[in-house]
Amino acid sequence: MKPAAQVFDLQKHYDLGPIVVKALRGVTLEFPSGDFVAIMGASGSGKSTLLNLLGGLDRPTHGRYILGGVDVSQMNDVELSEIRNQMLGFIFQAYNLIPQYTVLENIALPLQYRRGYPPITTADEDRCLELARKVGLGDRLDHRPFQLSGGQQQRVAVARALVNDPQIILADEPTGNLDSATSNEIMEMLTALNREGRTIVMVTHEPDIAEYARRQIVMRDGVVARETVSGMADHGAPFH
Repeated sequence: MKPAAQVFDLQKHYDLGPIVVKALRGVTLEFPSGDFVAIMGASGSGKSTLLNLLGGLDRPTHGRYILGGVDVSQMNDVELSEIRNQMLGFIFQAYNLIPQYTVLENIALPLQYRRGYPPITTADEDRCLELARKVGLGDRLDHRPFQLSGGQQQRVAVARALVNDPQIILADEPTGNLDSATSNEIMEMLTALNREGRTIVMVTHEPDIAEYARRQIVMRDGVVARETVSGMADHGAPFH
């Protein structure tokens, strides 16, 4: 089975006039299908830059990025947008929900950006409803973000990340705005998704959250400083 993603000598430099900031200095990693990885490191270590490159939100200065067997390193904006929509699901620390949209409308948002912009079908609506119920929001379908708790908003974000059946879920500090109990609920949800076979790559600064992952990668000064395999990825029940 081919890896979900691979990066080879990935570098990212930012030209700030008199200086060049080398955010990534040559990162080579493989993410097997079904992997659950936590990327950690201090501010400025390169972890967020790496996640942005994995998400196709930025392009590397040098190196290759293979996503599902396809080299996406040199894709143009349109190609990157399409591959993001088809193969990647995103979960953000700030949830990034549309304030005027309901739970169902927020979950359906990625469906509006599919190739060719096909109309939302009854089958699509059924999938959104199924996902809302799956994340425990079956009784909140018409609620808007301001009517939801932080944990509920993040559950909407999880459902939205799943709506296009992505190959990889990228989570950027998914528990950063949540209390401990709610953080554990979200992480149990991600763990259960991983047990179903989803590949998850997560940035976090919290060691206890990183322990949910099967693999922990610590970044320092734009390179991989340490990698460990352990975590709690096999605990928890399947996600229903």
